[in-house]
Amino acid sequence: MANFKYEAKNFGGKTVTGTISGDNQEAAVAELRKRNLIVVSVKPSGGAAPKSGGLAAMVSDANPNRYSPKGDELVVFTRQLSTMVGAGIPLLEALEILAEQAERAGFAAVLDNVVEDIRGGSDLSSGFGKYPRCFSEIYVSMVRAGEASGQLDDILTRLAEYMEASLKLKRDIKAAMTYPVVSLFLVIGITMFLMLGIVPKFREVFSSMDIELPGLTAGVLDVAEWMNDNVTVMGIAAAVGIVGFKFYRKTPIGQWHMDWLVLNVPVFGPLFRKVALSRFSKTFATLVKSGVPILGALEIVSATSGNKHIAKAVDEARESVRQGDTLSEPLSRSPHFPPMVVKMIGIGERSGALENLLEKISEFYDDQVSAAVKSLTSLIEPIMIGVMGFLVGTIVLAVFLPIFELQKQLATRK
Repeated sequence: MANFKYEAKNFGGKTVTGTISGDNQEAAVAELRKRNLIVVSVKPSGGAAPKSGGLAAMVSDANPNRYSPKGDELVVFTRQLSTMVGAGIPLLEALEILAEQAERAGFAAVLDNVVEDIRGGSDLSSGFGKYPRCFSEIYVSMVRAGEASGQLDDILTRLAEYMEASLKLKRDIKAAMTYPVVSLFLVIGITMFLMLGIVPKFREVFSSMDIELPGLTAGVLDVAEWMNDNVTVMGIAAAVGIVGFKFYRKTPIGQWHMDWLVLNVPVFGPLFRKVALSRFSKTFATLVKSGVPILGALEIVSATSGNKHIAKAVDEARESVRQGDTLSEPLSRSPHFPPMVVKMIGIGERSGALENLLEKISEFYDDQVSAAVKSLTSLIEPIMIGVMGFLVGTIVLAVFLPIFELQKQLATRK
């Protein structure tokens, strides 16, 4: 049993603090909730970490302001809430039920606080909006639109479908990137092992031979010797380069350049461009179809685009709409929006079916991303095999060339 310091609120809104014992953090939170307390935070007493409960529980610390959903946790919650609201269960009761069955202490604390806010007269979207790490801007905006239209259950279902599609897209991208990244590290690792551990041992062997080393062998040996002599310098340079790159990427100019590179890098650029267009059209269509005003929808799309160049084009389109002009005209000036997308958006504006055409665009690019992921995997595999074969083959050839030369000399002497 471990001791935990807690801060909680009772149903009267009064803050209470104290110490409670439990096997782990989740057990302590469960006990507090049995006492009808709204948990704000639970921390190990005396700074000792609990022996069970896992690292994730320590990170969440049952603090709603620090909690971020894991995996499809928010998708499952959204679908359950939609089902319960659609079945006629009062919103407050539905949230209490979902809070009780929440598997993670942090998410339970978030829902407990939302329940308390609703009891105090707040609406659901305002309660969610207090926890931006848990409920994104698009989530809160769609819930607000559902409350205003009286179609909260339908909006929640649409929101769950949107999040499921977004998670699938992320998994596809992760799958596409995993193989080349692992292969690259494998190639670098094998090359470094050969150059630092194997090749230098052959210099003494070749020195004892009365032969002139071929140029390839001499060059590989010199490179291997230099790498061995400067391995510390290379390690420091690599560390400084990684840290410097991470720092630069966080600066505004660094973000701008990296986002441009992502959209234009060979092989991967077309894939990331399709992903950006799919995300743009899917988010925009979901917001507009849910009743979010177009200017607000464009603002959210810009903030959630994940790319500065796409966001800049969307901001220009938003300003155009604000001034009473068309949405498609500013997008046509951006090199990142293909003519097909611009024309379909223009037709949607004129026909009043913008959300339907945006959904068509999203479906098209989702299929394009899936096809690109498959073709990219089949393309990267032979490239990485070829690179590995070239590097390893060059090193092996450099090692065996002097042996071949020695064999020729011995055959000549006979």
